[in-house]
Amino acid sequence: MSRLTGVAPSILSADFARLASQVEEVMAAGARLIHCDVMDGHFVPPITFGPMVVGALREALPPEAVLDVHLMIERPERHVADFARAGADNITIHVEATPHVHHAVNAVREAGATAGIALNPGTAVEALGIADADLVLCMTVNPGWGGQPFIAGSEERIRRLIERAAPGTPVEVDGGIDARTAGSCAAAGATTFVAGSAIFGAADPAEAYRAIAEAAGCGQPYPPEGQPAPN
Repeated sequence: MSRLTGVAPSILSADFARLASQVEEVMAAGARLIHCDVMDGHFVPPITFGPMVVGALREALPPEAVLDVHLMIERPERHVADFARAGADNITIHVEATPHVHHAVNAVREAGATAGIALNPGTAVEALGIADADLVLCMTVNPGWGGQPFIAGSEERIRRLIERAAPGTPVEVDGGIDARTAGSCAAAGATTFVAGSAIFGAADPAEAYRAIAEAAGCGQPYPPEGQPAPN
């Protein structure tokens, strides 16, 4: 199974006063892919965090944690090296954020990370073009804020992106993903499910993670520490 598939809890909705412990809690439930939403106040209105937070998280977590960094920033190619040095395993850039998508993807790989390409809901799937991505991210809300409702009809968009992506490319969905919407996205072919408020906004984040993973058909992408991998 690809390290870029499974349910990816988004720290955007976590309690930053106890970020490491909250992430450790969902990792104990089976999560290994941790999603980091980076916003610059330009490409999207809010400002979140930068490489320092990613680096601190990397140092606090075990090596098996995969940091999936989603750059909602203008001209991301100028910053990918900083995030890779901080410990990002995958860096996703938006086609809308740079006139040089191919160059940005190459910059991510040259920095030592895998490269994802994201498309906003209002962007034609044809904008994916011929870019060679390690992951394709289909936004199922408009980027910028957590807790938004899933955009109805996004499942058809997922199918169309799968048709344009290289065979076997993980397709990630981000926005309004919970135990209800994860199942329909999985049925459409999505393989990676970003969930923020549905996990960290729940009374029991670990149980919320498990419910979404079950709905998406992911189970636990990696076994808990000390247990054998599934056959």
